[in-house]
Amino acid sequence: MNPITFFIVFIFLAVGALLGAMGYLVLGGALWVVGAVIAQSLKMANTWQKFVVLRAGKLQGVKGPGLFMIIPVVDSVVAVIDERIQTTAFNAEQALTRDTVPVNVDAIIFWHVHDAQKAALAITNYRQAIDRVAQTSLREMIGSSMLAALLSDRHAADLQLCEEIGQKTIEWGVTVSSVEVRDVAIPVALQDAMSRQAQAEREKQARIILGTAEAEIAGKFVEAAKIYVSQPGALQLRAMNIIYETTKERGTTILIPSSMVDSMNPGSAIALSLASQAGTTRSVNQESDQPVKSLAIAPELAMLP
Repeated sequence: MNPITFFIVFIFLAVGALLGAMGYLVLGGALWVVGAVIAQSLKMANTWQKFVVLRAGKLQGVKGPGLFMIIPVVDSVVAVIDERIQTTAFNAEQALTRDTVPVNVDAIIFWHVHDAQKAALAITNYRQAIDRVAQTSLREMIGSSMLAALLSDRHAADLQLCEEIGQKTIEWGVTVSSVEVRDVAIPVALQDAMSRQAQAEREKQARIILGTAEAEIAGKFVEAAKIYVSQPGALQLRAMNIIYETTKERGTTILIPSSMVDSMNPGSAIALSLASQAGTTRSVNQESDQPVKSLAIAPELAMLP
């Protein structure tokens, strides 16, 4: 009994009792009868509720929300339907995927009643029916899906389940808002195998990236070599820069071969080479002019300390 009906019935019963105590038994009894009738006939439905009323076994109507009256004995409320969004959890244990892998899947369905008359009269227990249909549809979806697709694309599985369950429940006045797969559990042995496979894939990708980087570096080196061949000064500047970068730290000593120094300054190297060649030519000419003196001096030079 709702609070409003209870209050009205209490008033009638209290007044009837008072009149009976004052000696007006008939009037007091009448008020008691009226109170009993009001208790059976005055109903109140909340804003999210619908009352399905039958009159003499036939559908009289769907009442609510608010206050409404029914005829006692003749009318009866056969169902009170809650039209708010409901949630139902369901699962599938040891269901085989398309590639014969046993999995345990947990999911949840969001639904609401959009037609109270159908929910009350078209099916005996629509809540139980929703649970059974959801489990059946989940097993069918698992059986038609590969394990990799089931793990990687849950959104597609959610949409498929929502569409399949919704098509079956629409005839009962129930609308499925969404279905969400919460967990997909696979055997431990298969988890280890998948972990090793994922690790191998990551190593493969890392090696591919490393090889690509090496190829790009080699290409840059080839381009640099072509520039150094066409521009010798660029190679000299690069060598000097390397030496500078190496000697930035204090207390560093570097031994550089004279040939490397000459290669970094080819102009002076060429001048020194020309001067050396000129000196050699002059010596040869002098030897040709005074061959006897040179031969005479050579043994004396050999005796010097």
